[in-house]
Formats: sequence, structure tokens, C-alpha cells
Amino acid sequence: MSRTDLSAIYRDYIACLNKQDWPHLGRFVHDDAIHNGRQVGLSGYREMLEKDFSEVPDLYFNVQMLMLDPPYVATRLGFNCTPKGMFLDLPVNGKMISFAENVFYKFSNGKIAQVWSVIDKAAIEAQLPGLQKR
Repeated sequence: MSRTDLSAIYRDYIACLNKQDWPHLGRFVHDDAIHNGRQVGLSGYREMLEKDFSEVPDLYFNVQMLMLDPPYVATRLGFNCTPKGMFLDLPVNGKMISFAENVFYKFSNGKIAQVWSVIDKAAIEAQLPGLQKR
């Protein structure tokens, strides 16, 4: 798969997430997908995303950086959103927060087979009163 093809597939995947177009998620995610070392499959991956959007109704994936080395994709996603209640075990409770997620993907047969994701929780903690380290 060329870098151009991989870039187009990845950007279409992000558009699918932002539209919450769950019936088409299978075009981008492998049936046996693994997320952070745990096999979740397509159905588990979809459930995870649906839960994210339920807890964060204004969730929007913004690609800030994208690097391609087929079959791998590395990206930094930026978020500005208002989680309804607890988020990553933090009492966000409707406060607007900004944070980034660094993600590596491995594609197989044109679909996401593995995902390694790390969210910058410290950036969120710094925005919440009473949670800053003293």
C-alpha cells in the first residue's frame, strides 16, 4: 500500500469517526482488531467509540500530525471537548478541555489491525481546579 493510499484511507477513517458513521466502520477496522494489546474485534472497537461519543457528545477527531510508513500510521490527534461527567477517572463534569492523543496504527489488508493509543491525561489534570500538583 502506498503512502498516498494509506493517507486517504486514514483520513476517510477519521471522517467516519467524526460523522459517527458506525455502519461503515468495518471498511476501516479489521474484524480481529487489537487495541492497546487487547483483542476487541470490530464490534468491541465500535462499542468503545460509541461509549466515547456518549460520554463526550461534542467529540471531534482533529489530525494535528500524520506520519506514514506503510503498513504503519503515527498520528497526533487534538481534542477540544466537554465530557459530561467523569473522563479518564477525572471529574471533568461538562468543563471544556483540550488534550492530545498519540496513536500508532498497523494496517493489514487496508484495514486497522492494531492500535496503540496514549492520551495526555496530565494535560487534562492541569485544566481541572484542585488537581494540579502543588
